[in-house]
Amino acid sequence: MKRAWAQIISIWTSVAVLTLVVTIGSQPDQALAWYGAILAGSIATVCLIHLVKSSATGIVTELIYVAGGSYLMLAAASLYLLPKLT
Repeated sequence: MKRAWAQIISIWTSVAVLTLVVTIGSQPDQALAWYGAILAGSIATVCLIHLVKSSATGIVTELIYVAGGSYLMLAAASLYLLPKLT
């Protein structure tokens, strides 16, 4: 499971970096659209890793952790953008 945590944390790091780049570099209404793509990409990355490994061991746990952590980061960024949208 230690190797899985390394993958999960690396995906979370890339989600955090992409979220900062999108939040700072684009209009608030466009940023919300990008957040959906970032979330989908993080989930697809977990699936791709398991596809390449040809192993389904632990995929559900990793999907839950990656999706949950990514969702929380993107929700916080959305709350940050909320006053700018109105």
